[in-house]
Amino acid sequence: MSETGMEQKYIQEAFDTNWVVPLGPNVNGFEKDLEAFVGQDKRVVALSSGTAAVHLGLIACGVKPGDEVLVQSFTFCASSHPITYLGATPVFVDSEAQTWNMDPDLLEEAIRDRIAKTGRTPKAIVPVALYGMPYQIDRIMSVADKYGIPVLEDAAEGFGSRFNGQVLGTFGKYGVLSFNGNKMITTSGGGALVCPDEETWREIMMYATQYRESYPYYQHEKIGFNYRMSNICAGIGRGQMTIVEDHIAHHKHVQKLYEELLAGVPGVSVHSQPATGEYDANYWLCTITLDENLKVKGQENAYKTLVKGAVGGAAGVIHMAESAHTDCEPNANVEALRMALDTAGVEARPVWKPMHRQPVYKNAPAYVNGISESMFKVGMCLPAGPYVTDEDIQYIVDVIKDSLE
Repeated sequence: MSETGMEQKYIQEAFDTNWVVPLGPNVNGFEKDLEAFVGQDKRVVALSSGTAAVHLGLIACGVKPGDEVLVQSFTFCASSHPITYLGATPVFVDSEAQTWNMDPDLLEEAIRDRIAKTGRTPKAIVPVALYGMPYQIDRIMSVADKYGIPVLEDAAEGFGSRFNGQVLGTFGKYGVLSFNGNKMITTSGGGALVCPDEETWREIMMYATQYRESYPYYQHEKIGFNYRMSNICAGIGRGQMTIVEDHIAHHKHVQKLYEELLAGVPGVSVHSQPATGEYDANYWLCTITLDENLKVKGQENAYKTLVKGAVGGAAGVIHMAESAHTDCEPNANVEALRMALDTAGVEARPVWKPMHRQPVYKNAPAYVNGISESMFKVGMCLPAGPYVTDEDIQYIVDVIKDSLE
């Protein structure tokens, strides 16, 4: 939270004025703050989650049961689950090696193949700013425009990241933002949908408020959702917007330290943005990869026990797995290093498991090149948040070095 306590100020105002509901001055003010931040004359609807924003964005793109949506495979499930909420089918597209995000060449191959096989054009394209890294949005938009497919940018992890100076989430027809507890700024839980104009903003607002028509009683002519952000949560967001640039600068600073301190460590590589000038990542999470031949102390004990508690910020494991292994998992040295860091009091996590390798999507079409699976086997996320000090980073790096054989 901000050192000046701005979040508490806005929260107190909500209680003092009795606006303890999913609308109110903080919600309106937060939306205006976000519109000023993203620019490009966009309108923003504050919602209960980033997942809700993906859901409403897909609806706005006209996605219906039986349709297909092209979505990045290397991502969190919130990018793809709302497609299935709508009775549509996710078509997964693998990554390119530089940014780990949607491969534009594979995207076009997938579009052509889906049209040939189904006779229909996919209804939307969902690229994802993985760990805050900008996607090749210029090439993705070129492909999308060629086939007349709207782009819904999932910039949930990329709040404040830019491509050629323009904020992610403002290139496509719609953009998704997230303010979950671990994002660049937080509203405890929450998200937003970036809309192109006033007309679409009003339509999204209707869907987010259960699509109540303008009568003195509740009249519903379409199915809507209870997706508006709470005035309390929006108060946190208004306070957070006063320090968003500080947060982004801190994450970039942490990334630079990891790059410097891990330089020259054999078998350990820090993933960085391409040095071509267009990319300006927020480095929401800093990621490393481990050479598959690197040996980590205790590696022989990797995957010997089932996970029973919270891992990587999860709320805890509800359903106990039958085996510690799956048919697609990080290499043993990655798990061994995660365990070593955990023992040392450092929370680390594997990178996202590609959606096309998730059991729930085993029958979904996928266009793959091996990039996301190979990164999943060798990748790891390291702490990067505002509470992570320079001393913490040095400690983390020392633990990593001490853990290597």
